[in-house]
Amino acid sequence: MWAMSNLDREAVPALCGGRGFVVAEPVRELLSPRRVKLGESSEVRRLLPNLGRRMVGAWCFVDHYGPDDIADEPGMQVPPHPHTGLQTVSWLHEGEVLHRDSTGSLQTIRPRELGLMTSGRAISHSEESPASHARFLHGAQLWVALPDSHRHTEPRFEHHAELPVVTAPGLTATVVLGGIDGAASPGTTYTPIVGADLALARGADLRLPLEPDFEYAVLSMSGEAHVDGVPLLPGSMLYLGCGRSELPLRAESDAGLMLLGGEPFEEELIMWWNFIGRTQDDIEQARADWTTGSRFGEVKGYDGAPLPAPALPPVPLKPRGRVR
Repeated sequence: MWAMSNLDREAVPALCGGRGFVVAEPVRELLSPRRVKLGESSEVRRLLPNLGRRMVGAWCFVDHYGPDDIADEPGMQVPPHPHTGLQTVSWLHEGEVLHRDSTGSLQTIRPRELGLMTSGRAISHSEESPASHARFLHGAQLWVALPDSHRHTEPRFEHHAELPVVTAPGLTATVVLGGIDGAASPGTTYTPIVGADLALARGADLRLPLEPDFEYAVLSMSGEAHVDGVPLLPGSMLYLGCGRSELPLRAESDAGLMLLGGEPFEEELIMWWNFIGRTQDDIEQARADWTTGSRFGEVKGYDGAPLPAPALPPVPLKPRGRVR
């Protein structure tokens, strides 16, 4: 089973947010992935939440998967499951994903197209490889935490097949969310944020303009590149802190990176399973509503049963800061 959401059957709370733990200066903190088994044979590399770092701006969940040969396999098969308090960003380098959700959306997402789902107060969705699909599947699944003022908004789904592109010698940058170098994504955002897909040609050596008030991280998708002098291999992520006006990039081969950043997220959060809340009651109510079939609507057309929620942990869930 290929997954683009948190399908862990033993869900544990991730305590996120708060400015108190933001690194207010440039750093080079290499984050190693945690390999997470999903289903019988599939595996993803989880970069956020990480052992020491929980968020980068409002980005609070990052999985990298593939490239994997699914020519003779069903590929991604993610049954209907719920979300609250967040946005999901589906981003592909290879393959296709068929998205269905409880607002009635039905959309195939292809490489370098933005699939952006805002859960708001409650949504449910499924994700699957189409019956006829490409041989390889490679991409990232990311979550953005919604601020308290917008976490009860109406759910919606956006698909943007055309996104702005910024070019420089050896660089093609697709603006996924927010803006970079004067180009802005059409995707709806609720906090100052940026997400960009960086395609580097072998031998590229450049400096990417940044916002000094943002904190940043770079996820390596493919190839080998040096980010601020640090070699970054696929499936790893480099946290960069704040206070940067530019970022040196150098490619040893053709390489794909994702730049993630934003204004440090002020609020403290509880992230448990597929829910983001502020209190234990938020999480308990969301779980109860999903279990009883209320609030999250129905995903129509998926051939299979919805995912059951895991058991809540025996200890109280409390909102904490950004690092463990």
